[in-house]
Amino acid sequence: MEILPYLLGLTVFFFFGAIGFFLWNVNNGQYDDLESPAHKILFDDDDDMIPDDSKIKKPADKSDNP
Repeated sequence: MEILPYLLGLTVFFFFGAIGFFLWNVNNGQYDDLESPAHKILFDDDDDMIPDDSKIKKPADKSDNP
């Protein structure tokens, strides 16, 4: 029972720390847009991952050399 005041003080510290962290997130716009990230997964943006034919190095033609 001697540890109870320390645990209560630690609990109050974490409680106010969590509230402060939540208010900091709200003020920095963390919760402004909740819908866009959910819809972003539906968009297909794989076009950048497909290599362009002009960027691919082709081996030299060996028919010119005897």
